[in-house]
Formats: sequence, structure tokens, C-alpha cells
Amino acid sequence: MGTFITFEGIEGCGKTTQINLLKAYLLKKNYTVQITREPGGTRIGDQIRKILLSDKNHAISDKTELLLYEACRAQHIKEVILPALKEDKIVLCDRFADSTLAYQGYGRKIDLGFIQRLDHIVAGELRPDLTILLDMDVDSGLQRAKNRNSKVTESEREERFEKETLEFHERIRKGFLELAEKDRKRIRIIDGSKSVDEIQKIIRDLIEEIL
Repeated sequence: MGTFITFEGIEGCGKTTQINLLKAYLLKKNYTVQITREPGGTRIGDQIRKILLSDKNHAISDKTELLLYEACRAQHIKEVILPALKEDKIVLCDRFADSTLAYQGYGRKIDLGFIQRLDHIVAGELRPDLTILLDMDVDSGLQRAKNRNSKVTESEREERFEKETLEFHERIRKGFLELAEKDRKRIRIIDGSKSVDEIQKIIRDLIEEIL
């Protein structure tokens, strides 16, 4: 069985950059690596992603949002994650179940127990071997996210969450930190305000511990 590593954090925390750097590092060490993301990861999942992240869909209800994330995850696990792990690959996933708890639980204030039961139906006993939580202040993260969106065409922008209130994003950050406090062995917090190279060095050291 392979190794399942997830990356979590608020908007603009730098997950994608670190995942790509880590993939290059692991490939040089002759590991087989699968990069994927949520929402998305599959053809069906990418269609769901467009619904979830387009700011044109601001009328989406909180429960609809939650159920779409879980539907996307069900397809993702079946089609991508489990097959890759069975092939003994290292799976690097940009967001997973912790994001659902942070965003829809702490952010939207949906009952955490309900989300966990729903996710258990979808994911069963599948849990990451390691979760990297890139933590930083909300203002800085949102500014990074807005800068990123300004560099793509309007049709490519994924900014529905960036347009939420500052209080919403503060609740999400608090949620991630509380989840990390409850599961210190799996979820490792890294200061996302450090330089890209500093963060990557810390991540590589953590990866070496479990490989």
C-alpha cells in the first residue's frame, strides 16, 4: 500500500507550490508520485469543482455545498486515490476531509458530528498518513489568493470562497488549528509565512520520517 499525504490550509497559503516542489523532490528519489486535488481529481469531480468554486453560484445552500464536496470525494477515492495507493504510489492531495470540517463545519457552522458521519460513509477507514497544515494570517492568505485570481481570465477564476467575509475565513483558520490540536501525530503545522524554500525543507524532513 502506498502513502497518502494531504495538504491543508486557508486560501492562498501556498499548498500548490509546495506540492509541486515535493513531487519533483520525490521523483528524483525514484518514488512514484500521484498529485491530485479536491474538489476535482476526476472528470466528474472537475465538473463539481466548477459549481463549487465559481462565484456565479453564490446562491448555493450550505448543505448543497457540503453534499457536493462529499459526492466529489466519493468519486475521487474510487477513481484516483485508492487505485494509486494500491499501486504503492505516494499520493499528494491538495485538500481532503479536514478542509470539509474546517470550511463547512467551522466556517458554515454545520454540525461537525454530522460531517464526520457523512465522511465516514464516503471514505470509510481511509485517512491520510500525514497532513501538512500551512498556517498563516487570513489577511495575507486572501491577498495572495486575490493576486492569483487577477492573473487568470474571468472564466478561470475560482473565487467564491475568497469573496466570503473575513470572519468566515477566521473561523476556518481556527478550525484547522483545532483539528491539528486534536490530532498532533497526523497533522503537522508549518508557518506559511516562511519562505518557499524554508517551508519545503521542513516538509521534506517530515516526509522522510514516514517513508
